[in-house]
Amino acid sequence: MLKTERPAAAIQINLAAIFVSMELSRSTWLITAVLPGNGEKMSKYPIAAGNIAGLFDLFSKLRERSRAKTGQSYPIITIQEAGLDGFWIHRALVKEGIESHVVDPASIATPRRHRRVKTDRIDGEALLRVLLAFKRGEPRVCSMVRTISREDEDRRRIGRERKALMVERVAHVNRIKGLLFSQGITDYEPVYKNRRQRLEELRTGDGHTLPRHMKAQISRELDRLELVINQIKIIEDERDAPIAAQTADSKKPAPVTMLLEIKGLGAEFANTLWSEGLFRHFDNRRQVAAYAGLAPTPWQSGSIDREQGVSKAGNPRLRTTLIQLAWLWLRHQPDSTLAKWFKARVECNGGRMKKTTIVALARKLLVALSKYVTSGVVIEGAAMKNA
Repeated sequence: MLKTERPAAAIQINLAAIFVSMELSRSTWLITAVLPGNGEKMSKYPIAAGNIAGLFDLFSKLRERSRAKTGQSYPIITIQEAGLDGFWIHRALVKEGIESHVVDPASIATPRRHRRVKTDRIDGEALLRVLLAFKRGEPRVCSMVRTISREDEDRRRIGRERKALMVERVAHVNRIKGLLFSQGITDYEPVYKNRRQRLEELRTGDGHTLPRHMKAQISRELDRLELVINQIKIIEDERDAPIAAQTADSKKPAPVTMLLEIKGLGAEFANTLWSEGLFRHFDNRRQVAAYAGLAPTPWQSGSIDREQGVSKAGNPRLRTTLIQLAWLWLRHQPDSTLAKWFKARVECNGGRMKKTTIVALARKLLVALSKYVTSGVVIEGAAMKNA
């Protein structure tokens, strides 16, 4: 009689490891652990926030305690929520050979009571239960965050800092224009190069020169505005330098260079699309749309079946850029298949629901750009700059 192989169990039951959850805050880290040989008891250990040496000392003590009870040495598996601490703790744990997981806190199931109890102790135990279920192989118990390298994380800084500076520039410009509007002046542009000269020539609506203190305040606002403008120029030079170097390398086109070949895409759009999302690996188009928060969120229960719109649960910077790009796509790529699809869809709705349809176009555009960057599949009907 032949011996047949037993199929692998869908849910793992025998988990031989020390499971640890870390509830992180600005002042204290609450460590919750389950040790082999200690039954189902969850032990809790508070340590000072940022004390990574103390964390490793605690792990050593947990290993020794488990070895004393069972006579065996077990690995440590940790979990933490994605938050303000970023990935530096995860990288420190991985460097020491510890299996570490970072979970999306929004994917953890919580009680739906109107008033639910929430403490660090309860959150630590919930994190630990999620980790145990995840390691057992229970499907869809949570969503683990895919960590990125230091280089990919640092590359994002250029686009994000530029966006913050652009917000500051708009604030300074609006503040200056608001001050001058109160004096009847509406034709002054602070971003022009002759802003200082024009400031001296300004006259109020009743024909007087600017009041002394207001003129001094506007001058100081211009100082801050010029500083922001100079910093934006420095950041843009840092952004364009790697692109120019990649363009000079004719062996293999870089993804950002490939994006720049499409008509209507500039350096800022290309850099944001790549650094915020397209550098990642996705298995299918649903993952691509979900990462940008452009995936649909249906509500189905019994006879109820309606659509709630996009989830907005992904990268907000990537989603905002795609919406802006979708509007520009209609202007610069009117003969593309995507633009024709948008026009036909709007015509079917009698010219209404343009904002809803533009979100759908942004989702399709993201999927098409992902295929173009990863596989070289050119968007159908899209015009290229070199053509």
